[in-house]
Amino acid sequence: MAVIGKTRQPSRAQIEEVFDPEVGRARGILRRPLPAGKLSHARRGPPPDLAHWIAHYWMITWDLRGCAPHIAETLPHPNIHVVFEKDNAVVSGIQTRKFSRLLEGRSQVFGIKFKPGGFRPLLRSSVSSLADSTVPANRIFGKAVDALTTMLASSGKESEKVSAANAFFRARLPEPDDTIRLAGQLVARIFAEPNIKTVNDLATSTGISKRSLQRLFNDYVGASPKWVIRRYRLHELLEKFDSRRQPNWAQLAIDLGYFDQAHLINDFKSLVGYTPTQYQSQLAKHS
Repeated sequence: MAVIGKTRQPSRAQIEEVFDPEVGRARGILRRPLPAGKLSHARRGPPPDLAHWIAHYWMITWDLRGCAPHIAETLPHPNIHVVFEKDNAVVSGIQTRKFSRLLEGRSQVFGIKFKPGGFRPLLRSSVSSLADSTVPANRIFGKAVDALTTMLASSGKESEKVSAANAFFRARLPEPDDTIRLAGQLVARIFAEPNIKTVNDLATSTGISKRSLQRLFNDYVGASPKWVIRRYRLHELLEKFDSRRQPNWAQLAIDLGYFDQAHLINDFKSLVGYTPTQYQSQLAKHS
């Protein structure tokens, strides 16, 4: 059963978030309010036979005709995406900086978020080669992806688009690979266990050497284990901000694995573009 969340804000905007319970609410979003217009964000889980590779499908539609453009921003995740918009389909590697997108007029995007390691057998080479870049989807999937692009960019029903994506990837299921499962488990462990603050912590808790972890993450995930740990800790910081609680900065820096408060603030600013206090001020203005 889907969960629907409607954002409350003192504006003329209509915002809807719909997601399957097993997928959950989006994380890492810099929640800058939409002043006017309509925006819908749906997140759907894959069927069981594709869940080994695909994390979920996401669909964003907006209608900002007659409204000012809106900048949507998110912090990066350790995942590869295939993104379909209009007559274009691209594979997007892990972005080490925040993702910013200007929304204007009326349009829609359909995306496929792969699990960490899940895109490796489709790429057939090290996933790190895609870092901070996008490549045409037909370079990897051939011309067959063109028909899927047309379908996913159409005004068809959401369920029909998900079914088309399911059929496309079912026809391209790679051979089982235990390393995919291991990569996903390691990233999930970093996400779920805040006490993993360094690569040494991960190596100790898993019994896998640091060098082996570096090789596995480079080849299958596309970013270093240190990068994944830091990004997820900053995601936790955003969640704390969204709760509107005033953090204890010194303790928070320790909890997130930083040497001190200054290192936490500098890391946040270098990624987001402004300090944590400035981000909190933006949230307070529109709460």
